[in-house]
Amino acid sequence: MVVNLKAKKRLVSRVTGVGVHRIKFDADHLTDVADAITRENIRSLITANSIKIKSFTGTSRGRAQTKKEQKNKRGIKQGSKQGRKGARVGKKEIYVAKVRSLRRLLKIAKDRKDITNPEFWSLYKKVGGNTVRNKAHLRQLMEEAIAKRKN
Repeated sequence: MVVNLKAKKRLVSRVTGVGVHRIKFDADHLTDVADAITRENIRSLITANSIKIKSFTGTSRGRAQTKKEQKNKRGIKQGSKQGRKGARVGKKEIYVAKVRSLRRLLKIAKDRKDITNPEFWSLYKKVGGNTVRNKAHLRQLMEEAIAKRKN
């Protein structure tokens, strides 16, 4: 007895929220599936494994990711670069990165109680005003401030 179960597949699809092509009926329990007319019947058949839902297979992104990595790698060596340094990385970006790292260093020093609050703010203003060149310079200024306080 061959039964057309297209309507049942549509019903299962609506109950489960998956596509019609992902639904598979167990060959041994086709009569049970044919008799099921309510959503409740469908749910009970799914729990009884008479109706199975195939797992979703998407498109693999592996090759695409590899290609993207290769593309991003190109043109970063010395001979491939064109334009001066400021054309590839802007002055503002460099300044912002520097200021953030220096402010982080200052905050850590203040939290450790290495420097006092007034010392912190005087150094903070120097960092913001671009007086401090780099981390080593900031450490040197901190040491000077600490030595000044101890004397």
